[in-house]
Amino acid sequence: MIRYAFIIMIMFSLLTGSCSSRKNKLDNKDLIPEKDLVSILTDIHLADGLLELPSINSWASSFDSISSYYQVIEKHGYSKKALDETMHYYFLKEPKKLNKIYDQVLGELSKMEAGVDKEFSRENARNLNLWTGKEFYESPSPDGSDSTKFEITLFKKGIYTLSFTVTLFPDDQSVNPEAFGIMYSPDSVGTGKNRYVKTIHYIKDGRPHNYYLTFFAIKNPINQLSGWLYDADIRSYGLLKHYTIDNISLKFNNAGI
Repeated sequence: MIRYAFIIMIMFSLLTGSCSSRKNKLDNKDLIPEKDLVSILTDIHLADGLLELPSINSWASSFDSISSYYQVIEKHGYSKKALDETMHYYFLKEPKKLNKIYDQVLGELSKMEAGVDKEFSRENARNLNLWTGKEFYESPSPDGSDSTKFEITLFKKGIYTLSFTVTLFPDDQSVNPEAFGIMYSPDSVGTGKNRYVKTIHYIKDGRPHNYYLTFFAIKNPINQLSGWLYDADIRSYGLLKHYTIDNISLKFNNAGI
């Protein structure tokens, strides 16, 4: 899995080792510890990948790839000679253990790749999520505020989906708790035109339920999305509210209306 140039370096270490005196027996004294060896080989592989990037390759053109590997080795506090002797030993004396070491290297690389993929997915989700309100709502609230009103300005014509998870507990005393949303253009306020209203009634069983509101923005260039993630009948005034709302996401689906 290590780059061709690195393989040449290892082969060179084997050749130079084989040309040494027969009296110099191979042993495991002064070898690079296995944990450090895994780290070195992992970093060499990462360096190899970076050198494939045009911008990095151009910057590093003043020195060859072998030199970059030597720098990685030195960064870990070891010399090329120490790595040569270590690899020489494992190739000739412990090939099965060397395979296990490479398995550890691949494991480390896989964990790094999974971490990068996960972070990329999170960042991509953040970039696609147009929701600008709070990430989490609850009542009773620690700060005494239980308003779930939202107001979001949208700049594209198309279909929007607001999704969220609501847990409404059985001891919630509100009457007809629901989600309520409106999509309208600012110049239509008060005219009764271009208002798209949707209501969702919540299930009061103490379990999380996923809900969706779909809005159609047909005016350009600006639309307003307004509403409440939790609203209830006026008869609920003064009664206990007990809910949580999370996993809130507003996504733009397409521009074709």
